[in-house]
Amino acid sequence: MPTSPIVQLLMAFAICGVVFATWKGGLPERVGAGVVAANLALGVIVAEALGPYQDMLRFANDGLSAAVLLAITLRYAAAWMGVVMLLYAAQFALHAYYIVTGRAETDYLHALINNINFSAIVWCLIIGTAVAWRRRSLAARA
Repeated sequence: MPTSPIVQLLMAFAICGVVFATWKGGLPERVGAGVVAANLALGVIVAEALGPYQDMLRFANDGLSAAVLLAITLRYAAAWMGVVMLLYAAQFALHAYYIVTGRAETDYLHALINNINFSAIVWCLIIGTAVAWRRRSLAARA
């Protein structure tokens, strides 16, 4: 488990966002929440269990998440999912840059970009869920 208070706060925020999307979201939001939850869980497992192969597995984890979200975005055509998919692609590119240049993923710049990017992913999930929830509420009233 990460010991940094910032990472722990970000993980708690992500879990709250996933719970909110699962509770109030429609099918696209629930599937997106599942992808975010799986990415978060695999990230923790990789960090704890597979030390020397961490960089490549995080790279694969974010790439797989981006690919799954691309398929979901094409199926449901939700704008927020397109943004989340692009943010995961940026995360994938961040890991690729660090792997290709041989830099260690423990520097401040990587942590900053990674944390901002992941919090933006969770915000998109929350905003997309709120928009879908509001649409359903307005449709039910009409």
